[in-house]
Order: sequence, then C-alpha cells, then structure tokens
Amino acid sequence: MDRPMGFLARTSKQAGQSRVAVVAAAVAVAATVWGATAIVGPDHRIGHEGAAGRTDDPAADGSAGSPGSPDVPRQRMPEGIAHASEGGGNTVNVTIDDGPDPRWTPRILSVLAEHDVKATFCMVGPQAAAHPDLVKQVVAGGHRLCDHTMSHDTAMDKKPVAYQKAQILDAQRQIEQAAGGGAKVEYYRAPGGAFTPDSRRIAAAAGMRPLGWNVDSKDFNKPGVAAIVNTVKAEMKNGPTVLFHDGGGDRAQTVEALDRILAWLDDQGRPTGFPVRTAP
Repeated sequence: MDRPMGFLARTSKQAGQSRVAVVAAAVAVAATVWGATAIVGPDHRIGHEGAAGRTDDPAADGSAGSPGSPDVPRQRMPEGIAHASEGGGNTVNVTIDDGPDPRWTPRILSVLAEHDVKATFCMVGPQAAAHPDLVKQVVAGGHRLCDHTMSHDTAMDKKPVAYQKAQILDAQRQIEQAAGGGAKVEYYRAPGGAFTPDSRRIAAAAGMRPLGWNVDSKDFNKPGVAAIVNTVKAEMKNGPTVLFHDGGGDRAQTVEALDRILAWLDDQGRPTGFPVRTAP
C-alpha cells in the first residue's frame, strides 16, 4: 500500500535520529571506561591521588626526546616512593638529611670528595635559606637536592593537606632560591618517613620524586662510629638507599663512619649513584 510522502519523510528522519542516539551511547560508554582506567594509579587505587603516579608515559625515563618537544608526551613524575638506584646492580645511594649545617655539611662534602662519591642532600627549607653558600657548594660538587620540608614535622602525615602542601612547596622554593643558577630540587623525603598519598601527589606534581630509604645508619642517635658502620654493613641486604645526617646536632660520628663505610663499599666493588626519579 502506498504511503504519503510526509509519512516517508518522518520515518526516515526517525531512523536517522535512532542511529545518532546509538552512536552517542557507544561513545559515552567508551569514555566512561577510559576515564576509569586513566585514574587507576600504581597503588591500584581509584582516585585523584594515583593519577600522576602512572608510569606508562613513553618519555617517563627522559630517553624518548627532549622535554617540550611536540611529539613527546609531557613527563609524569611517579608518586611511588623510590628506593632503587639509577645505576642498578650493586649501586648504592648515599643520602644525607636535615642540613645544611655550617659545621658538618662541609666535612661531609670533604669526605664525599675524597672518595669521589656523589650524594643526595635532603634539606630543611629554613636551613637552606640560612646557608645558601652551603647549598651552592652541594650543587657545585655534583650532588643532588632533596626537599625535607620546612619544619621536619614527623607527624605531618596526621595534618591537613593544606599544611602538607605548604611544608613541601615552601621548602622547595627556599632550597631552589638558595641554590640559585636554575638548580632544581629533584626529590622529596617525608620527615621520619611520614608519607601520605597527598604528600606524594603534591611532591610529584612539583617535579620531585618521593624518596625513601632501605638502610637507616642510626647515626642520628650517635651510638658510636663502630655501631654506625656495623649497622650499615648488616642492613645493606635490605636495599641500596642509605640514610645519614649532616644536621640535628653533633655529627662527628657520622663523618668518621661515612669515611669508613665509603672505603668498605669501594673494597666491595660497589659503586655509588643517585636514586631513580622516573620509571623506565
């Protein structure tokens, strides 16, 4: 039976609308699936705190082209706490906390220079601001900078996010200003290891890799040079990153123990280097 022309036009229009609706629904479903995948971080949690920690960026190790190139994705700094060494293998990371200190940092730098060892210095913001000459010496010696917050609050993991952010970013600014010359703070270490998902996210977004440790030399409590040396030797099996201090009091034991430990590492054929910043 013949249909009027008006009826045929309406039928064609309705069919087209149905096809558009189906396509739109398919796109919406795909977008939802992609979004859920994109916010799953390395800790396998769904949420904002994991997003910047993804390591699937092909330029994440800095080897896929120069930063800012149009064909290279923007680098993401992982939020996961770093322990490994860039050198891999038996490489050891020497890290120095709580300075800079006008008495002990130069002596630590002297020991490092004698053994041709580079270290990572985790500095407290106001200390860096008070001793910019020491920060510049650290940079000039080929060592790396690490943010150790403004006030070394070991309970900052129980404080509001705004407080954590100020502690981290204000210290980063003070350390970089003291260093001058465009030097960058490359790591963030939470006081006492008091990391939170938020503090790791804040640091990573500011270009700093969260940095942990595997070996606590226990030098902070000044147990004696021999005790510090024996602790490090016994705990080296735990991993490559070793914690020492150049601030927080008399560090004479640390200076002597570090000298002995670096000589021992050399005898063991173990090179020293820097902690990883990005994932391969």
